Amino acid sequence: MMPQAPLCRVSREHPCPVCGKPDWCSVTADGGFCVCMRVAEGSRKRSANGGFVHVLREDRGWRRRPQDRVIRVGTSKPCRTDLDWLDRQCRQAVGGSALQNLADSLGLTSESLGRLRVGWDARRGAWTFPMVDHAGHVLGVRLRFPDGRKLSVTGGHEGLFIPDGLDYSRPLVIAEGPTDCAGLLDMGFPSIGRPSCSSGVRHCIELVRAHWPLDVVVMADSDPPGRRGAESLAIALLPYARSVRVICPPDGIKDARAWKLAGATAADIRKLIDGASLRRLNIGAVYHG
Repeated sequence: MMPQAPLCRVSREHPCPVCGKPDWCSVTADGGFCVCMRVAEGSRKRSANGGFVHVLREDRGWRRRPQDRVIRVGTSKPCRTDLDWLDRQCRQAVGGSALQNLADSLGLTSESLGRLRVGWDARRGAWTFPMVDHAGHVLGVRLRFPDGRKLSVTGGHEGLFIPDGLDYSRPLVIAEGPTDCAGLLDMGFPSIGRPSCSSGVRHCIELVRAHWPLDVVVMADSDPPGRRGAESLAIALLPYARSVRVICPPDGIKDARAWKLAGATAADIRKLIDGASLRRLNIGAVYHG
């Protein structure tokens, strides 16, 4: 039975330990439980206010029962049919100087952004990044506004940010978002981006099954949700990839692009990959005598 304790609202100084957000969620005063309003995975039950109860500390004589981990990878859904046309129109609207200005502002190269098919949507006043499935079909379009806000075009669905000319004969690094992907491309690593730390799992599985890369490396953002999302993706990929590793930038550095801006080199990334533990799928054999 879960102990009853006063609930305290999360804040910017003390964000939710499950989703990392500064609002809407609550934590018990003793730090034993969290009611997260966003993340269902790993929760124990639903709360009265529609949230998800997560156990943070397994003490007070209460013992956790063994649980199978369930990872939902989603199903295909139909989406609007004009996204390919929108993607082409936006890419045609980008001049070389405009793309270079964007690259300079992000600390990336125009070559890596070009491989990700960056466009410009004049009507919305935002940069566009197509989200595709493993075969390259456009499923949705991510919008990045000049002030840094990120949205998606209404009517589409989330997919992967897959650059042109990807070499699947080398280890594939899966990052979070298109600009982290571009940063890794700039350092010479075949890379794709997924929409967020908790999405794109099904599409990553389909891509790995289709192209069978030499090795898969999941680059996590350094915040708790990013680390949890990377671990979940690694587990989901184990039945399909020849090998899986999870890496994370050093303490104090948020993500792959920030690490590049801080001076990371390809050698730094390679050293981190080589030192990461190799994830293996353990299959128990059952003998019927």
